[in-house]
Amino acid sequence: MEKLYYEDQYKTEFTAEIIDIIKKENKYHVELNETYFYPKSANQPSDTGHINGSLVTCVYEENNKIYHVLEIKPLKIHKVKCNINFDLRYDYMQQHLGQHILSSCISNLFNLPTIGFNLGLTSSTIDLDKGIRAQEIKACEKKANDIINENIKVEALYLTNSELKKLSLKKIPIKSGEKIRIVKIGDIDIFPSQDIYPNSTIEVQLIKIINFEKYKTGVRIEFICGQRAVSDYISKFEAIEKMSKLLSCNNATLISKVENLTDELNKTLTKNRALSSKVATYEVQNMLKEAEKIDDVRVLKFIYDKMDLKYATMLATKLVTSPKVIVLFGVKLQDKANLLFMCSKDLKIIRMDFLLKDAITLIDGKGGGSEFSAQGGGKNNNNLDSAIDYALSKIKEYIKA
Repeated sequence: MEKLYYEDQYKTEFTAEIIDIIKKENKYHVELNETYFYPKSANQPSDTGHINGSLVTCVYEENNKIYHVLEIKPLKIHKVKCNINFDLRYDYMQQHLGQHILSSCISNLFNLPTIGFNLGLTSSTIDLDKGIRAQEIKACEKKANDIINENIKVEALYLTNSELKKLSLKKIPIKSGEKIRIVKIGDIDIFPSQDIYPNSTIEVQLIKIINFEKYKTGVRIEFICGQRAVSDYISKFEAIEKMSKLLSCNNATLISKVENLTDELNKTLTKNRALSSKVATYEVQNMLKEAEKIDDVRVLKFIYDKMDLKYATMLATKLVTSPKVIVLFGVKLQDKANLLFMCSKDLKIIRMDFLLKDAITLIDGKGGGSEFSAQGGGKNNNNLDSAIDYALSKIKEYIKA
């Protein structure tokens, strides 16, 4: 089969003849006499498109034959019309070339080779086996974009073993007389590859590193190129425009406006927490007065509807600072039930984590804690009353024992 995608990676439509159709797991694996469809490789996903109107979901190479996977069997055999989803192909080409440019910059500037690469649907990643600082990553990004703007030619060469020896490449085992495909990005990088790339670095348009994090002993760098980067810029610009209108400021003063609002919010939240604490103190006093007594132990059993869990925890924590107090709180939320059990440090009647472990099964939940404090949540709101009642009955058993 002729691999025409190496001759023209920009071709989107062609006609070919079907040589063979193999049915596997209700899908049709079609072999053509020639193809511009690129088959998947270790680093680059395959093309998609249509053959005679039937959707091509995947293309792969096996035993020197290229198969096009279709959901529906083509009706025609001779002279079938083929269409390639070029937007997807071009996106992959941009990302892959961008990876080589970025990797070469990292290698040349900081002597860090790329040990892993993943071309994803929304972003791509490269892995380094050693750490790299934020300012160094920024320097690599700038250098990579400088290379893109230099409009450097990308070419594929087919070289023999003797020709390969003249290049600074790792030893590549090939048979005598055979040629291996080498991709050359000007003087920037040269490497063996069976993948397809744009003709020039300018077609990558832009490289933007969007995240980096520690990965194993090194760093994983996440980036986007080409139309992905352009679309990302447009969406972020639109978001900034919308925020500027909402905050009645311009784009230039947006950050300072947000910083001021954040400062005001933090001050308000601090005041709110202080007020909540005061309210909770008065509420605790009333709750302790009205608490049910079992012998000399005060037991407070409450079920709250849509209460803030942090406030419920604050109440419980304040309550158990008094001696001989047990708190059994249930909090109903829209799609979840929560249990919060606490007791004073002077009580050794029953462990709260053991009590919760049994009670929480009634709300199909999970949780944990310690001897004096335990909490958890479950999906069954309807059984929250039963869970609290069960916990109360167990406490009564232990106190009366």
